[in-house]
Amino acid sequence: MPLLARASTLLLSLTALTVLVALLLGPLPAAARSSAKKSTGPVAAEILMDAQSGKVLRARNADTLTYPASLTKMMTLMLTFEALDRGALRLNQSLVVSRHAASMPPSRLWLAPGSTITVEQAILALVTRSANDVAVVLGEALGGSEEAFAKSMTARARRLGMHRTVFRNASGLPDRLQRTTARDMAILSRALIRGHAGHYAYFKRRSFDWQGDTVYGHNRLMARYPGMDGIKTGYIAASGFNLAASAVRDGRRLIAVVMGGHSANSRDTQVADLLDAGFKRPTSPAKPAPVQPDLVITRNSASTTDRSTAVSVAVPVVKPAPATKPVGGSWSIQVGAFASHAAALRSAHDTAERLGALAAGASPAVVRSGGLYKARLIGLPAADAGTACRTLKTAGHGCFALEGR
Repeated sequence: MPLLARASTLLLSLTALTVLVALLLGPLPAAARSSAKKSTGPVAAEILMDAQSGKVLRARNADTLTYPASLTKMMTLMLTFEALDRGALRLNQSLVVSRHAASMPPSRLWLAPGSTITVEQAILALVTRSANDVAVVLGEALGGSEEAFAKSMTARARRLGMHRTVFRNASGLPDRLQRTTARDMAILSRALIRGHAGHYAYFKRRSFDWQGDTVYGHNRLMARYPGMDGIKTGYIAASGFNLAASAVRDGRRLIAVVMGGHSANSRDTQVADLLDAGFKRPTSPAKPAPVQPDLVITRNSASTTDRSTAVSVAVPVVKPAPATKPVGGSWSIQVGAFASHAAALRSAHDTAERLGALAAGASPAVVRSGGLYKARLIGLPAADAGTACRTLKTAGHGCFALEGR
């Protein structure tokens, strides 16, 4: 048989076989056809929340499960801040880098096994570089192992009301069991802003110095959106581009979370649009939103007024319980970080006046670190430092105790 004839016969046979299979199997069920058409891409979700009341102003797919990516590091930082507040960690404390931490893929600081990094450097590395190796260093320091720390993260999430979130690591690197929602990330953002005012200004930093080099951050929206002062970006392929953001205008603070952006630019634009829409909504004249000034001002503050504002703005005068006059000690309390020495010193003196007898024997001081001026009261016994911070926090003032000066 000629070659062309054999090819034609084979083609007819294949066509007949295809028709026969189609007749035997029948058409695909509607559900299967629908499933085949569904996108396998990241979940697109968003939520806009009033930081003061917690009221949700806008939401789309806010309770749909997705992956947190590096928004995970917000919980790592929350547990770090809480450890600082209770004295389990110190800002100048050196943490040793394990082999496991050093093995993390980028983004990272490229820490070597056996090297060290201070707690404050670690905080800055997470909020700017989103360094995965540093996140593991903090997790191991607080939990003993990253696995144990992840369980603590999940437990803390439950106590905050993040009912659909499960953490499996300290960094947000891909893990199919590590899940969250836009609503849960907004709840976490609000808890960091309202419950950790003394530390929240770290999220405003866009760079920090590391071993002679300047490390720049990923959150570019802060540079172009007026009033935005944090808080965290994130990306893995399964989640798309994520951003939890917060901004203040006219004393009103909003939180916007976008998950599943197609690109960093489109995500940033979506967040800006959400915030713009929220700020255009009028507040109730019967219950105007109270002014919520940042308790800690950094060198990146938007205006000269902001940069010179003392940490004590809008903080009520403390009426401490009677206390025995301390005889001095090796502990300090830190009440703020400022762009200028004068503002920090003013805050330290104001705090001493508010504390009254609780600060007797302590000296106002300013310590420069990382380009900021930190307001402290030094020379307190450990017990009095703890009491002073608890008293200030009760009045809504940021404070944490430090061993040494």
